[in-house]
Amino acid sequence: MPSRRALLGFGAAAAIAAGAGTLFLNRRRPEVASGFIDAAGRSVALPAGVSRVLAAGPPASVLLYALAPEKMLGWSKVLSDEERAFLQPPYRDLPVLGRLTGRGNTANLERVAALAPDLIMDIGEIDPTYASLADRVQQQTGIPYVLLDGAFEKSAEAIRTLGRVLGAEARAEALAAYADDVTRMIAAVAATPRDQRPRVYYGRGATGLETGRVGSITTELLETVARNVAETAGEGGLTNVSPEQILAWSPDCIIAQDRRFRDALFSDTRWAGLRAVRERRVFLQPTLPFGWIDAPPGINRLIGVRWLRSVLYREAADLRAEVKEFYDLFYRVSLSDDQLDMLLEG
Repeated sequence: MPSRRALLGFGAAAAIAAGAGTLFLNRRRPEVASGFIDAAGRSVALPAGVSRVLAAGPPASVLLYALAPEKMLGWSKVLSDEERAFLQPPYRDLPVLGRLTGRGNTANLERVAALAPDLIMDIGEIDPTYASLADRVQQQTGIPYVLLDGAFEKSAEAIRTLGRVLGAEARAEALAAYADDVTRMIAAVAATPRDQRPRVYYGRGATGLETGRVGSITTELLETVARNVAETAGEGGLTNVSPEQILAWSPDCIIAQDRRFRDALFSDTRWAGLRAVRERRVFLQPTLPFGWIDAPPGINRLIGVRWLRSVLYREAADLRAEVKEFYDLFYRVSLSDDQLDMLLEG
């Protein structure tokens, strides 16, 4: 299973470890409906009705927005104007509350308690540390904290589970059915012999010199349909590479996360010897409102599989129609032709 971790922010973790006083702030506990066993095997006492939900990080925010935006308290990160244009009002205008988990956390437990959510939810890697930190937040704030398994192949399961928790089963089933269809499509691609799959380099950032090792959350999606040329760089996590290493790998295709790297591949002569550049097998990953391959590694990647199938295998599927369907279903927006052109220009 790919390496992934949704870790409690340093400031919050430090407060807990130091034995900070109860942060419950006299918040009245809602009536408990029943016990619930989450993906980490934790027993969580859920309230009878959940109407106020705090998403602990970006992947959780994307899932909550797609499933039940009316229950969102806010976003875990600042949304740019370009990102907001691909999301439905009034939810795109919700406040930025910061992230409780992962890198660059900005939320803290005092603020979380003051928001008085009925539930905190997160989705990511399920391991003992992740579960222990969730337990501590729950104990300190008195707020139920549910963990969902963020493995890509378990997307449908995570959607259905959160749907049951939030009382949004019908909506969840519609989204999960889409995820099931993507899973079946991946199974068909997986039947392609490994030596016949395209060898791909995924370049992150303006220089494109950062990539994900095999098994990393960054390249999890890519590795469902192609071969990651960074398989010789070890397993898990991100790594920095040199231009010489990329040239030595000689990928069949290159996917750029950043437009500046995509443009440099065609304008900088040091890349001219790459087969992918000569054959113009260089693609810019769509990123609005969320990345199609990672950033964040959430259900936003479901449309990324269809895009990868189209660009890597040159399939004749109507990608424009598929993108419109996904954005209408998951992001609740009807894309204009100009927006479709913007997404697919790479």
